Amino acid sequence: MAEVVLFHHLLGLTDGVRAFADVLRANGHTVHTPDLFGGVRPATLEEGAALAETLEELTWEEYDGVVFAGISWGVMTAQRLAQTRPGARGALLFEACLPVTGDWAIGPWPDGVPVQIHGMNADPFFAGEGDIDAARELVEHAGDKLAHLYLYEGGGHLFTDSSLPSHDAAATALVLERALTFLADL
Repeated sequence: MAEVVLFHHLLGLTDGVRAFADVLRANGHTVHTPDLFGGVRPATLEEGAALAETLEELTWEEYDGVVFAGISWGVMTAQRLAQTRPGARGALLFEACLPVTGDWAIGPWPDGVPVQIHGMNADPFFAGEGDIDAARELVEHAGDKLAHLYLYEGGGHLFTDSSLPSHDAAATALVLERALTFLADL
């Protein structure tokens, strides 16, 4: 079984993020859900972004040999750690992806670190702001044996969070099925 660190989105550590983590736990995985906002649950993405701007740089020395996962904004932390921490076992990137080349890139994807990226094909953030292109680029650079991009029909952002109106139960079930297979194969 895998150990996973799941970073929340800009609306905080919601009941939906906890429920997502609970499904992974129910399948035998250890899942940490750090609350980067200290219990605050912003009402809007804009409020969450403003709160995120006030956070200091975080360090994660206590996590070694784990799968880093993130939902939307949480992908920034998860992907950075997966790309820069020796010993990362993998990455699960939900509803966001950062570039691996160019001015905004963290750097190349590390050899031997598997990754799955999940997003909706008409999500205004994932598809409309370049994350889908970054995901395709990551798959191209890492190779299709290590990296997989899964697209789901629809335009909801934060569709994996069951506590939000944008939740898509059918797509989330498929995301979880694929993520559980990924974790089982590590």
